[in-house]
Amino acid sequence: MANAPHHRAGPHHTGPLTTLAYLVLLISQNIATLLLLPLVIASAVLTLIWVGLPFIILTATLLRTLADTQRRTLGHILHQGRIPSVYRPVPPSGVVARAGAIITDPATWKDLLWLVSTPASVSLVLIPAAFLAHGTLHLLFTLNTLLNLIPNTALYGFYTPTNLPQTLLPLLTGAILLYLAYITTPRAITLYIRFNRLLLSPTEKARLTARVAHLATSRANTIDTQAAEIRRIERDLHDGAQARLVALGMNLGMAENIVETDPETARTMLAEARETTRHALMELRDLVRGIHPPVLVERGLHGAVHALALTHHLPISVTIDLNGRPADPVESAAYFAIAELLTNTVKHSGATHAWIHINHGRNRLVITITDNGTGGADATPGSGLAGIRRRLDAFDGTMNITSPPGGPTIVTLEIPCALSSPKTLPSSATV
Repeated sequence: MANAPHHRAGPHHTGPLTTLAYLVLLISQNIATLLLLPLVIASAVLTLIWVGLPFIILTATLLRTLADTQRRTLGHILHQGRIPSVYRPVPPSGVVARAGAIITDPATWKDLLWLVSTPASVSLVLIPAAFLAHGTLHLLFTLNTLLNLIPNTALYGFYTPTNLPQTLLPLLTGAILLYLAYITTPRAITLYIRFNRLLLSPTEKARLTARVAHLATSRANTIDTQAAEIRRIERDLHDGAQARLVALGMNLGMAENIVETDPETARTMLAEARETTRHALMELRDLVRGIHPPVLVERGLHGAVHALALTHHLPISVTIDLNGRPADPVESAAYFAIAELLTNTVKHSGATHAWIHINHGRNRLVITITDNGTGGADATPGSGLAGIRRRLDAFDGTMNITSPPGGPTIVTLEIPCALSSPKTLPSSATV
C-alpha cells in the first residue's frame, strides 16, 4: 500500500455508471421488499391471537434492515450520505415488551407505508422500461422483416406486414416509443427517488425526538467521562506527585533534625530530596500533558499531530490542510482521538505504516487515519474505539470505521466546528 487515500470534506460525486448500478440496486431492493409483504400481513393477522408477536419482531427486523439498506443506497445516489433512521430503542428481552416497542414506534408505521407503496414506486420506473422494451421490439421486428431472418413472424402475434410501408411502420412506432422512453426515464427516476426518500426520511418531529435523545445520551456520557477523568487525575496525583511530595517533606524534616549532629547524612538526604523533587516535577508535567499538551496550546492541532507522529515508532505520514484553528475543546478532542487511534494501531493492527489526513470543509473537521495492518477493528462496548466515539458524541461528531479482514483500516472522524484564526503553518508535510 504505497499511498493512503485522502478523504476530502464535502459530497463525493460518483460517475454515471456507478449511479446506474446504485439505481439498479435500489430497484432490486424494492422488488425484494415485495417478498416481505405476505409475511408482514400474516404476522399482523396472527397478532390478533397473540401468536404473531414473535413474527412481528422477526418481520420488523427484516423490514428495518431492508429500509436501512435502501436509505444507504439512496444516500449514494443523492450524494448526501445515508438518510438517517430514527427508530426507538427495542428492549433486549421480553417478547411482549419488544413487540410493543416496535408496534408503537411511528417509524415502524412509516416503514410499513413504504412497504405497501413499493408496487406503486416500482411501477414508476416500469413505464419507461416498457417504452424501451416495446420500442426495441418494434425495431428488431422491422429489421427481421427486411432481412427475412426469421420468416413468418408477426408483431405481437397478429401484425404481419405485406408491403414496404407496412414493414416500415413498426420502425416509426419503435422510434416514437424509444423517444418516449428517453424523455420519461429521467423524470420517472427522479420521481421514483423522491418518492422513496419521502417515505424513508424521518419526520421533523422524529428528528427532534431522536436529537433530544442523542443529546441526553451524549451529555450523560460526557459527564461520566469527565468524572472518570477527574478520578484518574486524582489517582495520579495521589499515587505520584503527592506521595513524592510527602516523602520530600519527611526527608527535609529529618535532614533539619540531624544537620548539626550528622551533616554527611543530612547532605545525602538533601540530595535524595532534590531527586524526589525532580521526579515529582516530571510526573506533574506528564499529568499536564495528559490533560492538555503544551504543544497543542502553542502550535495547534497542526503542530501537535506532527509532534505526535514523530514520537511514534511506526512511520506515519501526515497531511494537514487547515485555514485556521478549531475551538480549544474540539482541538483537544481531535488530538486525543488521533493519539488513541495511533496507539490502537501500534498495539493491535500489525501495521508497518499509517497515514493521517486532516482537512476542513462544510463547517466540519474531517480526520482520516489509515493503516496497512491486518484489519478487523471494531468499536465494541468498552473498547478504546468506543471511548473515542463517546468523546466525539459530546461535540455531535461521528466516527466511521472501515476495517475488512486483511486490512486496510480506515477510520474517519467528523466533528462539526468552525475555524478561527488564519493559519500560519504550512498546509501539508510528511513525517
